[in-house]
Amino acid sequence: MSSAIEWLAGVLGISGSAIVKWLITVGTLAGLLVLRWIWLHFMTRRTEDIGRRYRWRKAITYSLALAGVIIIGATWLEGVRSLITCFGLVSAGIAIALRDPILNWFGWIYVGWRRPFTTGDRVALAGLKGDVIDIGVSTFSLLEVKDLTEGEQVSGQIIHVPNGKLFTEPLINYTQGFDLVWNEIPITVTFESHWRKAKAILLEIAHQHADTEASIGAQRLREATRRFFIREDSTEPAVYTRLASNGVQLTLRYPCGARKRRSTEQAIAESVLERFSAKQDVEFAYTTTRIFRQNEEGKAASSEHSFPPEE
Repeated sequence: MSSAIEWLAGVLGISGSAIVKWLITVGTLAGLLVLRWIWLHFMTRRTEDIGRRYRWRKAITYSLALAGVIIIGATWLEGVRSLITCFGLVSAGIAIALRDPILNWFGWIYVGWRRPFTTGDRVALAGLKGDVIDIGVSTFSLLEVKDLTEGEQVSGQIIHVPNGKLFTEPLINYTQGFDLVWNEIPITVTFESHWRKAKAILLEIAHQHADTEASIGAQRLREATRRFFIREDSTEPAVYTRLASNGVQLTLRYPCGARKRRSTEQAIAESVLERFSAKQDVEFAYTTTRIFRQNEEGKAASSEHSFPPEE
């Protein structure tokens, strides 16, 4: 073996110790790749859960990468003391030149430690909203979701967000805790309508479409209070009344899944249209426009018809 190394060193024109280090490096990389393939093949056969496969793939990749850095670093830099000394010399320059990548790396550590979100969560950050589909060392990826006014439907576009944004922008997690949000649908009826009857109809429709979510939400809310400082509140649907300029506004508030706003809102809207159309004393209010003719309805026209001319 030593003679082969000496022959190869003579051919390549480098020292024998460098040849040994290169062989150790190549062997380490090959061994780690084989270990990764074996582990992933084993996990693929053991479970069909996509989320579990993803987490294990990430865990084994990062673990083997760290092991590779330690082994190869110790090979090329003689001893741990030399490795620490080298890191100390270049740390200042790296901190200045690679500020953003380092910040992204610490963001990745923060996500793994504090877990503000995980894969599958729906989040909003820096004006972006989407479902988390991947968490990397420098970025996390979102499957973009449109705004609430556009139905919160998936657009099909993937957004890569730097992890460092977590330290500078507020993060909204729609599904962490108990995976429910409260949706509100404002409906306005005329002042002449039987608004109490309309309110009762809306509450009945809400219970018809949201009772299951409300019972699940109550249980999940109790579980969330054990982890977060959340005051336990009612998850039952409710209808609130207020006066508007064009009628009585009834706001239907109900719990639903973070990804079910559009479907539940459509079902409730169709039920409201069907139920209100069958009631003669309940009518929708809407903004109207009135045309005023000065020569027919103004003061001059009114006084001409209402008072005798002065003598």
